[in-house]
Amino acid sequence: MASSRKSPPNPKPTKRIAVALSGGLDSVVLLDSVCKSQAQKHSVEIIVFHIHHGLQKPVDEWLLFCEQLAKKYRVPFDFRLLHLDHELGNVEARARAGRYEALASLCEDHGVDDLLLAHHQNDQAETVLLQLLRGAGVAGLSGMPEVRRIGGSIKPITLWRPLINLSRANLEVYAKEHRLKWIEDPSNQDKKYRRNAIRKDILPKLEKIQPQAIANMARSASLLSDAQSLLDRLAIHDGVGIFSEGLLNVKPWLALAKSDFLAANNVLRYWLKQKQLAMPSQERLDAWYRDLQSAKADTQLEWVHDEKAIRLWRGQLQLVPQINGQWVLQSVASNSKGPGLPADWVKNAQKSGAVSQKARSGAEKLQIKSKGPRKTLKNLFQEADIPPWQRQAPLLYIEGELIAVAGIGVSYPHLVHQGPRVMPEWQEGS
Repeated sequence: MASSRKSPPNPKPTKRIAVALSGGLDSVVLLDSVCKSQAQKHSVEIIVFHIHHGLQKPVDEWLLFCEQLAKKYRVPFDFRLLHLDHELGNVEARARAGRYEALASLCEDHGVDDLLLAHHQNDQAETVLLQLLRGAGVAGLSGMPEVRRIGGSIKPITLWRPLINLSRANLEVYAKEHRLKWIEDPSNQDKKYRRNAIRKDILPKLEKIQPQAIANMARSASLLSDAQSLLDRLAIHDGVGIFSEGLLNVKPWLALAKSDFLAANNVLRYWLKQKQLAMPSQERLDAWYRDLQSAKADTQLEWVHDEKAIRLWRGQLQLVPQINGQWVLQSVASNSKGPGLPADWVKNAQKSGAVSQKARSGAEKLQIKSKGPRKTLKNLFQEADIPPWQRQAPLLYIEGELIAVAGIGVSYPHLVHQGPRVMPEWQEGS
């Protein structure tokens, strides 16, 4: 992803909200209505975010259109460029996931807690039908919630859909009354995409059979959302003793499944939801259940779901975090009694290019205690009870010597307790 052309924000914002602007009718109406509602207020700053996904040739024009529209409303503007391989997988799904990830990143860059999206009632009806066609359960048929929190890398972000109860016809009326201009995306006419086929062929016929079909489907989604809230409450109740600091204890979950398989399914689905993963099919849940039933005490399982890895480790299911981060050399305060590496030695090594990161080869050893022996990293990881998939962070080397290992420590013979010194720290992040 790339970002550019940031407009300067208000130097004294009290609260910032962002509007996701594609340039289409719905997002243009959203931006106009939000800006006009805040015109007499000074407590809220509005920022416009645009996602340049590169799926169509005219997208550069859309970017310019959105940037100019932000200037018209005198609000800051920023964007992200997504790079998608059109030959891999479901382009629609990957583009959607990429947009949310990019929008969350923009929110964090600009200190935004609340992001407004322009989904409307027709979008909701399309989503319900798509979920129905794929055999979704209550969670899927609940459609898109009016308010939803997603986890950013720094703090949660709240998504708002203020237009979700308005039809596209309502938005068209507003746009004409206020003489708004927008861009029509030509890809919306391509029926090879399932959503477009539903929009062009299915929904109009349903409305001929049943007037208010779109509004009725949106209402059903709202009712199912209420039902899902009750199921979530039940999962929390049934999950006592099963949920443990973000992990799922398999033994009590299997016991629940033996007595009440539906309740166990609900608990597992709730756990996946908390991890922000897509709901699996019942066939996949059944396969996982069989795997866990046959697993022995020391069995290690791994499932790939929603492009993420779920692993069984010592009787607990957990989502495997991606190893992203960097080594940072933190200065040790002069009045501190804590140890560190000689600052001059590290500085000279940096100048000569002798500070590097390397992957494990399997034979490394490290001494982390004053009177302790040098031990293999395998033994140190086992003693620290670190799961195998968390042992892949790159090792820090200085002048060809192993200095630090994430989760383990720093080479004790290289530490000093006096003079200018720095301490290597592994910091997770993108």
